[in-house]
Amino acid sequence: MVDSQSTPARQRPSIVSISSYLLYLFVALQVISLIITLSTFGKTRDALRDAYAGSTAEGADQLADVFAVVGIVGSVLLLLLAVVLGVLALFNNQGRNGARITTWIVGGIMVCCVGSGLLGNAASGLTAGGGTSGDGPSSEEVRRRLEEALPSWLTPVSILLGVLSLIALITALILLALPKANEFFRKPTAAWEPPTPGASYPGYPQAPGQPGNPQASGEPGYPSSGEPSYPPPVSRPDDTPPTDRPGSTPPSTS
Repeated sequence: MVDSQSTPARQRPSIVSISSYLLYLFVALQVISLIITLSTFGKTRDALRDAYAGSTAEGADQLADVFAVVGIVGSVLLLLLAVVLGVLALFNNQGRNGARITTWIVGGIMVCCVGSGLLGNAASGLTAGGGTSGDGPSSEEVRRRLEEALPSWLTPVSILLGVLSLIALITALILLALPKANEFFRKPTAAWEPPTPGASYPGYPQAPGQPGNPQASGEPGYPSSGEPSYPPPVSRPDDTPPTDRPGSTPPSTS
């Protein structure tokens, strides 16, 4: 009996598919956040300029532009990392363990970034770390200017997007660590399959150096051994003389 080795087909568990969908949702939420940030960029910059107007702090006239640009750059970086997670989700669906490990690494970084953004207000965090001196505006003054310039729905929507992003990302990372996901990402082993009834078996290979046995259509001829052939024996004459010999008369039978 011949053993046939083949790789069994793996079926993707539902938890892996759900994890990929949550990563796609995380990417979509980051796209929405970036769109909102870009749409309010002008108003944010103007509010910061008004807050720092008349300040004698060194470089106060440029702080508004720096804070606004930093917010845009941060949103773009978060979106790029989210796109990386979306690409990794495609490889996770194929059962590639390296993609799952990379998803945990990038996802952990994103959890820290999104979580830190939810802990405080972005504007108050920027002004607190601005390093202004002299008669620069306080954090409360900057926040008040931003609230007056920006739409009232901006802060609740931003917080909601951050919470949903954090929940989706953490859930996706947890699903990839469940036992069913581990079985899917484990390297498959070759399984033995019984031969199909009626299937022909392959012939055994011939050992090198051994001549094959040719099939003859009739009796095989024996090769000559090299001995000389003998001539046929000479027949001796009969003792009875021939009848046409002169002087010999056959006896009469009567």
